[in-house]
This record gives sequence, structure tokens and C-alpha cells, in this order.
Amino acid sequence: MNRLKIVFFGTPEFAVPSLNTLIESGEDIKAVVTQPDRPKGRGKVLSSPPVKQLAEHRGIPVLQPGKLKDSGFLSRLKALSPDLFVVVAYGRILTKEILDMPKLGCINLHASLLPKYRGASPINWTIINGEDITGVTTMMIEEELDAGPILLKQVVQIDKKDTAGSLSERLSVIGAGLLIQTIRGIEDATIRPMPQEGEPSYAPVLKKADGRIDWNKGAIELFNFIRGMNPWPGSFSFLNGERIVILTADVMDGRGRPGCIAEVNKGRLIVGTGRELLSIISVKPEGKRSMDISAFLSGRDITEGMCFD
Repeated sequence: MNRLKIVFFGTPEFAVPSLNTLIESGEDIKAVVTQPDRPKGRGKVLSSPPVKQLAEHRGIPVLQPGKLKDSGFLSRLKALSPDLFVVVAYGRILTKEILDMPKLGCINLHASLLPKYRGASPINWTIINGEDITGVTTMMIEEELDAGPILLKQVVQIDKKDTAGSLSERLSVIGAGLLIQTIRGIEDATIRPMPQEGEPSYAPVLKKADGRIDWNKGAIELFNFIRGMNPWPGSFSFLNGERIVILTADVMDGRGRPGCIAEVNKGRLIVGTGRELLSIISVKPEGKRSMDISAFLSGRDITEGMCFD
């Protein structure tokens, strides 16, 4: 059977399993489109996106347009005579000119059960909102954000220990498998796109400042918030002027003043919230490595009654 001529759009680590699975499955990947290299880390060293690194390793041409309306980029894309564009966490909204280019349209792998959590940060918001299940969806791309017809879905359970990082890693692998099923279904015409059903919800992009902890919220809400902000943008608060990212925590029975330390000893730091207590398990002080709470408390003069922020 003749394989479809595919152009893959993707940028971060989440998209790597999808591209790798397409390559290993023998799909005809004509090119990969990814975002430009960017400065990274304290040294601001120019770094390639993970998808570019894989594509170059496998000998696939890479396009990195600064602007999607760049005429040279559009000409090169059109010259590939693509049958299908496959988009996985590319990070930019495709223009109508690009959407109209491939013969069979454009498909997207989205990390939620659409129409729930349309938008840029579905994994984070799914955990922040305390959901028990999520999933991955393949869909046809239309001009309205994440509103196109559904192709396939797969439900995934969320573990109470999941962070946005661990759930993203799991969904990226499950999504890669669903993507191959979708492409096979398009190739043999066994998949029929179905309109999205139900009330949509949204997962707006997160900024670094969104990680600031509101201690007036309940401990369960904060437990989910901390998981949903890990690893980025990180849930943070200030203690004695030191910016502390809280990596993991747990809910405890009891009452205390929101944001104030209810109990502290060598291995425990218990903080009051709007409802119940929060036990801080691991943290990352600004400019330092991640550490468990015992290491954090060692050498710091932290006493009961002191308050974050």
C-alpha cells in the first residue's frame, strides 16, 4: 500500500514519541516543521527543540520558520505535495493557507478528551481541577482552536501521584499509538470524522506568575494545584524572603492559619490552609537543587507560627 506523504509539525518532548512512532511504522515523513532554536538555561546556550534533534538524527529535513507567513517556507512546504499534515504540540496556530495545503487536511493529537480542555495547557488544568480521568484525542484541524471533528479518542486514568510531568509523559506515549491508528484509518478510509459533542471547557496557557500559591484555598485544591504546576511553571511561595517552589505535598486532617506553619520538626513541615493542613514533602529553593523537606529544614531557622508570603 502506498503511504501518505506526511509533514510533521511538533516542538517539545511531548511530540517526540509521536514522531518516533511514525518513523518506526514506516510512514513517509517528507519533512518536520518545528519552532526555531532558542536560548536555554542560565548560560542562554542556543538549543534545538527535541523534535528537531530526533528528525536530524533520523535524516529527516527540518523546517524552522520564524513566521508561518514566510514566503520561502510556504513555497518549500507546498513543493512537498503533502497528503497530510500531522500536528503534535507545535506551539503555533496554523494559518488558513497552511491548513488548505495538504490533500487530506491536517490532523492534531490533543492531550484531553475534547471538547474538554481546549487550549495550550490541557494536562496542567486537568490535574489542577482534580479530574480523575483524561485522555488523548485525534481531530481534524479547523480555524477555530481545537474545535474540529473528532477522529479517535482514548481514555486514561489519572493517578493521585501524577504530576503534569508524569501524566504528560504517559499521554505522549499513548497518544503516539492513537495517532498511528488514526493515520491507518485515514489511509484505508475506515475513520469518519464526528462533530464534537458537549460543552467545551478551556485550558489557557500558563505563565510563571500563575504558580503563586493562594494559601486561602483548601488543602485538597492546593494538593492538585502543586501537582498540576509540576514541573512548570512550578507552584511557589515565599518564606523569610526566600522563593520556594513546592514540588510535592500531601493533605492532612486538622486546622491552621492559612499559609502559617502549624508544625515543624526535623522531617515535617505542616502548613495551614483554608481547609485542612498541607504537609510539604519536597521543595526547590530558588537557585538550589530539589530536596526533601528534611534537607530543606536543616540549617534554616524555621519555627511554628511563621507564615509564607
